[in-house]
Amino acid sequence: MPLVLPNGTAPQAAAGQPADRRHLLSLTDLSDDDLYALVRRSCDYARDAVPLTGPLTGKVVGTYFRTTSTRTRTAFSVAALRLGAQVVAYGPGDLQENTGESADDTGRVLGLMLDGLVARTSASAGELRAIAAWDTMSVVNAMTEDEHPTQGITDLSAMLEAFGKLEGLRVLYVGEGNNTAAALALALTRYAGAELHLRTPAGYGLPEATMRRAREYAAAHGALIEERHDMDVLPADVDVVYTARWQTTGTSKADPEWRTVFAPFQVNAALMARCPSATFLHDLPAHRGEEVTAEVLDGDRSIAFRQAAHKLYGAMAVLEWCLA
Repeated sequence: MPLVLPNGTAPQAAAGQPADRRHLLSLTDLSDDDLYALVRRSCDYARDAVPLTGPLTGKVVGTYFRTTSTRTRTAFSVAALRLGAQVVAYGPGDLQENTGESADDTGRVLGLMLDGLVARTSASAGELRAIAAWDTMSVVNAMTEDEHPTQGITDLSAMLEAFGKLEGLRVLYVGEGNNTAAALALALTRYAGAELHLRTPAGYGLPEATMRRAREYAAAHGALIEERHDMDVLPADVDVVYTARWQTTGTSKADPEWRTVFAPFQVNAALMARCPSATFLHDLPAHRGEEVTAEVLDGDRSIAFRQAAHKLYGAMAVLEWCLA
């Protein structure tokens, strides 16, 4: 049944725009071809291989961040401007949600005025799906509690630049099975021969639903994903060692002793010595001395800050794909 507004009319897209929109709410919504195209396009932007012709001229993109963000918020704001769009920014205290308006009503109203909305919430992606269902503007998930899809595109773009291919790449992820790890699992397993080895503390692994879908992708593409909750056994050699901050943005841990549980999963010189050919990645922000030592993060095998630059290129690819 088509959606209708309270006055009985169908919702309308912003002026001059089509009603059927592309959204990026989860990597599971993307076809393989769409995922591959977004990663390649991001890498093309990173190599300055795409002329900036203002494909989003005349568009207006809203950015709504309820929780803190340095890289993602800046990346999408700059990406929209570089592609020719204008940006309207909303912080956690700016919208009438604070006075009781529902997220659904807020999204319906924004969709009558904006061409796209980039949103970071502290909830699951279900809230964004309710907004996207109106199809009056494109909606981009800039991180929810269960997945960080644009981080997945960023990571694969950075790896593609560094290694020239993603097929057959071997990645060791160490730390919490958080939304960054979920996005990595849902993306890398769709490349032939790729391997993702997860080492997560017991009780802090990937959600079972995410692992199940990632295994399905791996089986279909000849890839591998496996998870252990100790550091005793590592793959013989890997191309990438990846970690993320132990305390994910907007979350807290019930166990007051959680740092003790996480301590064996620190990425340090000893771990990197066990992976002598590996390049180091981190989604940032980093807490030196917790999930990674300064020696590794700032060392010559780290491309973490080049990886951060790919946030911009990934945002450009996503906005272009959604709106151009």
